[in-house]
Amino acid sequence: MLLIVLRTDDLMKAFESGFIGDLEMKNRIVMAPMISNLANPDGSSNDTLVRYLEERAKGGTGLIITEYTYVDNVNSRGSRNELGAYSPILIPKLRRIPEAIHQHGARVFMQLVHAGGKALTDENQRRPMAPSPVDYLGVKPDQITEEDIEGVIGSFEKAALVAKNAEFDGIEIHGAHGYLIHQFLSPVLNVREDRYGGSLEKRLTFPQAVIDAVRSVTDFPVGIRLSLYEDDPNGWNEDYGLKIIDSLRGLDYVHFSAGNFYPPGSSASFYSPETHIFPRLKRRPKITTMLVGSVVSLDGVERVLSTCDFVSVGRGHLADPYFSYKLEKNPHLLRPCIRCNQGCRGMSFGEVRCSVNPDVGYEGRTETKLKGEVVIKGAGIQGLGAATYAAKRGLKVTIYEREEKIGGQLNRIQDPFKKKAFAPLLTYYENALKFYKVSIVTDEAFKGKAIECLPPISYKEPPESGESFESNVYANHDWFLKTAEIKRIRVGKKSLNGLDRGRKLGYVSLAQSKGIEFVDGDEFDFSLMVRDQYDIMKAINLGIGKMKQFIAESENDFV
Repeated sequence: MLLIVLRTDDLMKAFESGFIGDLEMKNRIVMAPMISNLANPDGSSNDTLVRYLEERAKGGTGLIITEYTYVDNVNSRGSRNELGAYSPILIPKLRRIPEAIHQHGARVFMQLVHAGGKALTDENQRRPMAPSPVDYLGVKPDQITEEDIEGVIGSFEKAALVAKNAEFDGIEIHGAHGYLIHQFLSPVLNVREDRYGGSLEKRLTFPQAVIDAVRSVTDFPVGIRLSLYEDDPNGWNEDYGLKIIDSLRGLDYVHFSAGNFYPPGSSASFYSPETHIFPRLKRRPKITTMLVGSVVSLDGVERVLSTCDFVSVGRGHLADPYFSYKLEKNPHLLRPCIRCNQGCRGMSFGEVRCSVNPDVGYEGRTETKLKGEVVIKGAGIQGLGAATYAAKRGLKVTIYEREEKIGGQLNRIQDPFKKKAFAPLLTYYENALKFYKVSIVTDEAFKGKAIECLPPISYKEPPESGESFESNVYANHDWFLKTAEIKRIRVGKKSLNGLDRGRKLGYVSLAQSKGIEFVDGDEFDFSLMVRDQYDIMKAINLGIGKMKQFIAESENDFV
């Protein structure tokens, strides 16, 4: 049994109750709104989404804010299988969300959004529209008319009534991340010269009208998510962000995030420091303040709460739905978010996933407890995933590793930022194996019968004699950095395919600082591009899959 000494003085504020408006939250930790794509294609809720959210409420979170929820069925939808609030017909299924969350003493707010210029072009009835027809990552939306503006304000009002009648506890208006309200606030995205643009006062007209409309039909807390600053080179800074919130009326809280659609935004990768938004908050406004942005640990929670009233945690709740409970009771067993931006960011055509948590999106699965013993060969991520899964199901596990320590390929990472970010994952597994009393034998190549959890793929390493390379294999990305310490090399730009934009920006900056030149072309001394890369997520899932197969084949022995 692990002996954990908690720093109760540091944890005190996080687990004190707090108020938003006149509504009390049991603690100061909030699950941030994140795209899940778990709703039905028509925007209605379902058991998968309910269980996903309920698991975080069960895990101790004080307030859960739903993913952005679209307000009309015309052209406000920003992703596939996005949650909707465009019609009262959705209310009965929506009610299941607060019913489930309230059982665990948590509150739930619905976040309302119109995607504007970022709306999907194929999954809406009309083309995207925005304050001005400027470029949105290759899409030029229609300019929104005054008639359409009034229609959108009405849609927010109707959606607020949907949230109220579905028995949500509050509403958050999405005014960040380059969606429609943000677009009106942004001098870069709003170049109108009418009553909706041309000065800060005029740019506030539409957002204020939305707030007033929502407030007119509700009697519970209403807040706004706002980018404190834009990462756009020509975008607004934190002084402008604070001016916005100082100027808006009728709000109970502000939820500060960052960015429009330039990286790193709020979900910064491991190339950005933890709590990367917090240092830009020069002062807390007079309104109740919540802040998000790469909060993945106890230290991050404490840092944000040193100034803000509430701390918003996004990806940390994906990595471990019991983020709040473990933070308070046993932080050594908190499964960490490694900020790799893979499963949680590949949302164009997929549902939400997490590289370190294979249960995201499958929270409804239940499995029986077993008795018996299993032996695993290989203590890389695949073997560690298999071992913890088997131990949680009640099996006695012994794991053999031929190297001196567990971790496998994690121990060979060269990228200093990645190495620092991934180290807590290995620490988590070390603690989890101790907690579940898994026997670990290192520095021994096991020869007997065992479940083999060895990498199925051995990627070819580039030749040392080469000078130009192309490979999207993550291990080769590390090899490029190591080789650049010895000589100048050129790397094909296609090597970066598969990285989200924030992680790509961070890697390129690091590589260029070491003298690596990124080039276009088809001719390289070495080229290895793979479609289905063996990464942490696939390793964990493969290990669990092997263990499930073994149990299925031998289940009578374990009952």
